[in-house]
Amino acid sequence: MIQPGQRITEQKPVDDQSVGFGDLLKQAIDEVNSLDQQSSDMKTKLVTGQIDDIAQVMIAAEKSNIAFQLTLQIRNKVIEAYQEIMRMQI
Repeated sequence: MIQPGQRITEQKPVDDQSVGFGDLLKQAIDEVNSLDQQSSDMKTKLVTGQIDDIAQVMIAAEKSNIAFQLTLQIRNKVIEAYQEIMRMQI
């Protein structure tokens, strides 16, 4: 707990490992891929009759779609930022 008048110093992570941007990006893409795979599996099970709850299948499909759309928009923003930086004059 921080007390009044106490100086705040930079704290290192407990496990002494820092997570880089590339690692975070890979983790996010893996999660989107996992949602897509889960959606695909549920669709297959619905078609084969192993699942009869179409609502769960639709929810999984929408989660996958939203995650993919978010990833696509983030990619577009990163590309726009890169292009803007490349247009800057020194």
